[in-house]
Amino acid sequence: MDGIKRRLNESVQLRLSFALTLAILVFGAVAGAFSFVSALDEAHELQDDVLRQVAALLDRERLPADFPEGGIQGGNEESRVIVQRLGSWRPSAPGVDAGGVLRLEKSLPDGLQTVATNEENFRVLVRTMKDGQRIAVAQEEGFRDEIARDGALRAVMPFLLLIPLLLLMVARLVRGMFQPIAELSREVDRRAERQLHPLDAEGVPVEIKPFVSAINRLLERVAQSMRAQRRFVADAAHELRSPLAALSLQAERLADAEMSDAARERLSALRGGIARGRDLLDQLLALARAQSAVEPPLSPVSVLGVYRRVLEDLLPLAEAKHIDIGVEGERDARVWANELDLFALVRNLADNAIRYTPDGGRVDLAVGGEGGRTVLTIDDTGPGIPEEERERVFDPFYRSLGSGQQGAGLGLSIVRTIAERIGARVNLSFRDEAGQSGLRVSVSMQEVREE
Repeated sequence: MDGIKRRLNESVQLRLSFALTLAILVFGAVAGAFSFVSALDEAHELQDDVLRQVAALLDRERLPADFPEGGIQGGNEESRVIVQRLGSWRPSAPGVDAGGVLRLEKSLPDGLQTVATNEENFRVLVRTMKDGQRIAVAQEEGFRDEIARDGALRAVMPFLLLIPLLLLMVARLVRGMFQPIAELSREVDRRAERQLHPLDAEGVPVEIKPFVSAINRLLERVAQSMRAQRRFVADAAHELRSPLAALSLQAERLADAEMSDAARERLSALRGGIARGRDLLDQLLALARAQSAVEPPLSPVSVLGVYRRVLEDLLPLAEAKHIDIGVEGERDARVWANELDLFALVRNLADNAIRYTPDGGRVDLAVGGEGGRTVLTIDDTGPGIPEEERERVFDPFYRSLGSGQQGAGLGLSIVRTIAERIGARVNLSFRDEAGQSGLRVSVSMQEVREE
């Protein structure tokens, strides 16, 4: 019971449905009971009118002289109407004799009355005719009640059929009334974290529009905050590039000067730190551009063409680690994307694969298909990413512990940002599921279908 009360308090839809259902049931019960009683009374009144009409007919046509003393009976045994003269006998108790004749006292007053016999009750109309004779028109009470109940039940039957239909209609109406809210909720759930454009209030009930407007104002404030954050990162990265470029130039000039081996070793470490700083700034700028860029125009892009450009760009890095990098197969596919975005996405994935693959390893790029979509696959023979970390590795600046690799942890964050913009889905798995090693990154994209 407490669970039901809690659900009623938490759900407006359930509370409204319950209230309407209860109202319909109460109204149906009251209306049905009233209709049943009214129909029952009306049926009894009609049956009494039948007795009055029989008596009036006999009075108008005059009772024949040869009218049997025991009366006459019409209809079958259960529904018969008994018409007879009131006799002069006074039995100890009213009843039906062995011949089926109803024995009534002569002293019965005129009018309608119910006479109780030893076995059953009779509804009796006593009437004094114009010639002074008195007659009784009677009918069995049990049969009258059965006919009246049948008529009353037929009168209630529409309510019994209508109430379930009303309950179904109420359920559909309430569900339909809350459908715009459910659709609004589904639209918000389908949005990516950076899709902060206002919600469409068209078709939303007037009572919900203030809430939608408040959500839109909140989305606008969040969007402004995120734009300010991205501008700060981009501006900071841009401003830091000039000092780092100057430091790099001074370090290169200093390397030409004569110095001791210890000083040259320290200079080499300094130049390495400057290079890592420049790489970090380049990635920050790439992330800021990916996050702040407007929706790019999509066009058919050749996947193998992008692969070739990436290999040309990263081949020196792969050769330095003696890594075998190449494209498996000759299959090509055309996907809907912005070419610069797709190049940046594949390059970051391939760069990560080379960096985390040990010397002498292997990195393979391939093109496949699944469910009407093109799947870009980048495999490496590195350590792979444990399942519990596969969601966190897309966070900015997150790096797996113990990897021993230098980097800012922005590559996969850039990949996810670009994937969301071009409508791609990124999935991480092991290259070797049995050995739990190697990383396989699958990027599913919409394929261009030839007409």
